[in-house]
Amino acid sequence: MDAEPELTSTSAAPADSRLPREVWVLVTVSFVIALGFGIVAPALPTFARSFDVSVTAASIVVSAFAFMRLAFAPISGKLVSALGERPVYIWGIIVVGLSTGACAFAANYWQLLILRSLGGVGSTMFTVSAVGLLIRLTPPPLRGRSTSLWSSSFLLGGVTGPLVGGGLIGISLRAPFVVYSIALFVAAAVAWLFLRRSPVVGVVSAVDLPVLTVRAAFAHPAYRAALSSNFANGWAVTGVRVSLVPLFVVEVLHRAESLAGLALSVFAAGTVAVLTLSGRLADSFGRRPPMLIGLVVTGSATIWLGFTSGVPEFLAAALIAGAGTGLITPAQGATVADVIGSHAKGGPALAIAQMTADIGAILGPIATGLVADKLSYAAAFVLTGIVSLLAAVVWLRSPEPLGPKQTQRVPAPIRAPTR
Repeated sequence: MDAEPELTSTSAAPADSRLPREVWVLVTVSFVIALGFGIVAPALPTFARSFDVSVTAASIVVSAFAFMRLAFAPISGKLVSALGERPVYIWGIIVVGLSTGACAFAANYWQLLILRSLGGVGSTMFTVSAVGLLIRLTPPPLRGRSTSLWSSSFLLGGVTGPLVGGGLIGISLRAPFVVYSIALFVAAAVAWLFLRRSPVVGVVSAVDLPVLTVRAAFAHPAYRAALSSNFANGWAVTGVRVSLVPLFVVEVLHRAESLAGLALSVFAAGTVAVLTLSGRLADSFGRRPPMLIGLVVTGSATIWLGFTSGVPEFLAAALIAGAGTGLITPAQGATVADVIGSHAKGGPALAIAQMTADIGAILGPIATGLVADKLSYAAAFVLTGIVSLLAAVVWLRSPEPLGPKQTQRVPAPIRAPTR
C-alpha cells in the first residue's frame, strides 16, 4: 500500500518535523479547558448529592453530559463540514461556558441535570473540531507526538484543576462552576485571537475534502479496535473516575471531599508522566504495543482501586491506573488519524469514535452506580476493570496499523470515494 503523501507547507507541518504553530495554540487552549473541567470534577457528584438524591442519581448528572455529547455528535460532524473547524471550535467552548456558569445557580437537582446536559452540546462541538484540526495539521510520522502533546496539556490542566476545585469546595459547592465558566471564556478568547488569521487553518476548507464514510472506516480492523478502547476509556476515565471516585473517598474511605480532588489529580499526574514517552513509542514501534499494555494496566489497577482501604494504597492505585491511560491515549488518537488521513473529510468517522467514548461515559456511571447501590463499590470498580481488559482482547486480535517494521511509514488512509 502506498504511503500517504506528505502534506505541503501550506497545510501541514514543515519538512523539518516541527509541529505547526496552530498545534501549540490547540495545546494551550486545551490546558485552559482542562483546568476548568478539573475544577468542577470533584464538586459535581457531591453537589448533586446535596439535593438529597441517590448515588445513581448523582452519577446520572455525569452521564447526562456525555449523553448530550453522544446525541449531538453527528450534528457536530455536519457543522464542521459546513462551517469549518475554527468557528465550531470556538462556539462550542462558549456554549459550555454559558451552561456551566448557569449550573452555579441551579436551585434543585433537575435544574442541575438539564444545565449540565446542555454543556454536552458545546463539548462535542469543540472536541470534534479540535481533533479534526489536529489530523489536518499533523503529518503521519508526528501524529503520536502531537496527540500526546495535546493530551498532556489537557491532563496538566487536569492535575491542577482538581486541586483548585478541592479548595473551592471548602468555600462553596457552587464556586467551582463559576471559575470553570470563566476559564472557558478565556479559552474561547485565546482560540479566536490566535486562529482567526491562521494561513494554515484556512488553506483547505473541510467542505472541499472528499468524504470518508463510516462504513469505509469500519472496514479497517484498527478502527474497530480503536472504538473498543474508546468505549472502555469513556467508561473508566470520563465516567466512572469522575462519578464514583469522589463518592468512594467520602463514603468508603471516610475522608473529606478535598481528597477527591487530590485523587483525580493523581490520576492525571500518572497519565501525564508517561504521555510523552508513549507518544514516541506509538510513532516508533507502532500503535498496538502501548494500547495492549495500557489497557491491561488500567484494567488491573482499577480493580485494585476498589479493594483499597487506606489513602496511600488508594493513591498508588490511582497513579498506576492513570499511567495506563497515558499509554493508551496517543496511540488511540493516532490510530483514528491513520484511518482518516489528512486529505479526507473525517467528520462522520470522528463523530462515531467520539460517540463510542460517550456511550461508555453514559453507561459506566449508571451501571457502576447501580452496582455500588446494590452490591458494593468494590464490585463497581471490578466491572470497570473488566471492560478495559475486554478492550485489550480486541486489540490483541487486531493487526498493527503501522505494520511489522518499526521504520515503516504510516499506511495510506482508506480513501473516500470521490463524487
